[in-house]
Amino acid sequence: MLLTPGIMAAAENSPVYELRTYTATPGRLHDVLARFRDHTIAIFARHGIVSVAYWVTLDAKDGAGEKLVYLLRHPSREAAVANWAAFQADPAWQAAKKASEVTGKIVAKAESLFLGPADYSPPVAIEAGPGAPRVFELRIYTTPEGKLPALDARFRHPERDYFVRHGMMEVGYFHPLDADTGAGHTLVYIVAHASREAATASWLGFRADPDWVALKANTEKDGALTSKVESIFLAPTAFSPLR
Repeated sequence: MLLTPGIMAAAENSPVYELRTYTATPGRLHDVLARFRDHTIAIFARHGIVSVAYWVTLDAKDGAGEKLVYLLRHPSREAAVANWAAFQADPAWQAAKKASEVTGKIVAKAESLFLGPADYSPPVAIEAGPGAPRVFELRIYTTPEGKLPALDARFRHPERDYFVRHGMMEVGYFHPLDADTGAGHTLVYIVAHASREAATASWLGFRADPDWVALKANTEKDGALTSKVESIFLAPTAFSPLR
């Protein structure tokens, strides 16, 4: 994977996040979760990989019942490479992996997305929030060519304020670091809701808010700032630090 030139230096020396999605072999998600709960997380910690959150998807369209989505933090991109090498070589990990796969592999597909925090992102709190466990929403915005700075400007102020106004809880805002995963034209962010019903109410209120309607109109006079919007609802696992 290639870093875009504008973010290469920052990515090498700044904390980075890694969003990983595991698709379990049919019927084996419970085994994937058990391996993380009983072994993987502790081994991660031993090698400098910080566990931020572990979620399962809630909707059939997003692979409910077969996907684990989790967020990690590394001191830097360079450290991430070293952390993973040490983890993979750890005898405890090798033993746990072997024991969990006696009857076959439990992970059919693993995807990784390296992310850098946007300059307007609040610090990601690795803790149970108010009313935990909450429902989380992972949103991925793809922009037309050259529109990401304008989208960032809108989020920086005041769009985020309107999220909070309507009951959404901010987790973090990020940009992919690699060209082949959307660097330069993608915004990834995570918000939390008190419940799925609260999420519906929050979005209805947000989209009807006169301030938001005016902001959207003013910032899209020369065309839409997004060409694709994805939303994935997530539930934290019992062992997730962020809940």
